[in-house]
Amino acid sequence: MVVGDFPIETDTIVIGSGPGGYVAAIRAAQLGQKVTIVEKEHVGGVCLNVGCIPSKALIAAGHRYETAKHSDAYGITAENVKVDFTKVQDWKASIVKKLTGGVEGLLKGNKVDIVQGEAFFVDGNSLKVMSETASQTYTFKNAIIATGSRPIELPTFKFSKRVLSSTGALALQEIPEKIVVIGGGVIGVELGSAYANFGTQVTILEGADDILSVGFEKQMTAIVKKGLKKKGVEIVTKAMAKGVEETENGVTVSYEAKGEEQKIDADYVFVMVGRRPNTDEMGLEQAGVKVSDRGIIEIDKQCRTSVSNIYAIGDVVPGPQLAHKASYEGKIAAEAISGHPSEIDYLGIPAVVFSDPELATVGYLEQEAKDEGIDVVAAKFPYAANGRALSLDSTDGFVKLVTRKEDGLVIGAQIAGANASDIIAELGLAIEAGMTAEDIAMTIHAHPTLGEITMEAAEVALGTPIHILK
Repeated sequence: MVVGDFPIETDTIVIGSGPGGYVAAIRAAQLGQKVTIVEKEHVGGVCLNVGCIPSKALIAAGHRYETAKHSDAYGITAENVKVDFTKVQDWKASIVKKLTGGVEGLLKGNKVDIVQGEAFFVDGNSLKVMSETASQTYTFKNAIIATGSRPIELPTFKFSKRVLSSTGALALQEIPEKIVVIGGGVIGVELGSAYANFGTQVTILEGADDILSVGFEKQMTAIVKKGLKKKGVEIVTKAMAKGVEETENGVTVSYEAKGEEQKIDADYVFVMVGRRPNTDEMGLEQAGVKVSDRGIIEIDKQCRTSVSNIYAIGDVVPGPQLAHKASYEGKIAAEAISGHPSEIDYLGIPAVVFSDPELATVGYLEQEAKDEGIDVVAAKFPYAANGRALSLDSTDGFVKLVTRKEDGLVIGAQIAGANASDIIAELGLAIEAGMTAEDIAMTIHAHPTLGEITMEAAEVALGTPIHILK
C-alpha cells in the first residue's frame, strides 16, 4: 500500500460514468446511499463523448446538408451549398460539452463523489483507484460495474491513421471522398449514411446475408437499403474482409465475395464489427466475479453478479449493447442495493437505428412470437397513407403492431420511417402498461401527425381500418 493510502469508506462504488454508471450513481444517492463514482477518462462515457450523441449530431448535420441541396420538390433551390466540416465538428463538440458538463453537475448536485482513475478490485469489498500520480484504496458495501465496451479490432485491420474505429470515424476533420465500412450493423449503417449525406462515396462490406440482420425484419431493412442506394451507397453482402494496404493518402481494402477476391481503394476504412466488454484488467478474479470467455458478466434479475454485493450493468452483461438498457439496469441495481424488489424485464426495451429512414422495434417480432407458440395478429399501416408523412415528403415506411390474437394485447411493434425513434416510445409504453390494440385505437391522436399511423395500425389489428381498404 502506498504511504498515506488510508482506505476511504463508501456505501456504493460505481465503476464507469456512462449512461449506466451515472444513472446508477444518482439513483443510489437518491435512495440514501453514500456513493462514489470512478471514471478513467471522461464523465458521460462512450455514449456522450464518442458514441450515441456525437454520431447523432453528425447525422443531423448531414441531413441539413442533404436537404439544402435537394429541396427542389418543395420549390426551394440553393446554389453553391457548402460544408465547413471544421464547424460541423465544433458544433458536435459543443453538444458533447454541454451534456457531459450537465451530467457532472447532476452527479455533484446529488452529492456523488467523482474520482478520476482506473479501478482494480483487491477483493470483494475493496478496490484501488490508480491515476498517473496516485493510488487510493476504497472499501465498499456494494459495487456496480458499468465499464462499458470498446470497438473490436480485427487482426488484419489494426486501427491506425487510415483504419478507424467509430471513435476515429467521428473525429475526422475533413469529408472523405471514399470510405469502406466493414460491418453493416447499426453503427456501420448509421455512420455510412451520415457520410453519404455529405457526399462521400460509401461501400459497406457485410459478412452476413443482409445488413442489420440481427433484431430487424427484412421488410424493415429493405427500406433502409433502398434509401442507401438512393445516396449511391454500394452494399456488398456475404463479403469477407481480408486485409488492407495503407499509404499516406489512402487504403486499398481486399475482400472476398461470390468466391472472388476483389480490391477497393478509399481514403479511409471504418471497422465496425461489434464491441468488446471492458471487463479485463480490472481484477474481477480477485473479487471472485465470474466472467465468460467473451468477457461477459452473468447477472441475476437484480443485476447481481456471482458475488452477492457486486452488481454489473450495461455492455458488460448479456443482451444488446444499448445506452438506454444500461440506464434501466443502473436503476434496477441501485434499487436492489437499497432493498427494493426491483427486477429487470427487457420486453419493453426498444432498439433504434438512426438510418434514413429510421428503424425502431420493441417487444416481439412477429416470427419470435410465433416461435414461442403465441397466436398473433400482425397489422401494418403505411406512411404513404398519412397526411403528415405526405407533407414531409417522407412516405417510405410503415408501423407494424404484433398483437395477441385471443385478446388484442400489444406484445410487439416495428417501425420503419421518419421519426421512428420518437414514435416507438408510445408503443413501448403500450407493452409496459399491458394495453390492447383497442386501447391505442381509442386514444385520440392529434391530426395531422405521424403518431396517427400508430392509431391506424391498431385499427388494422382490430379489422376496422378507416384510411386504407381492408
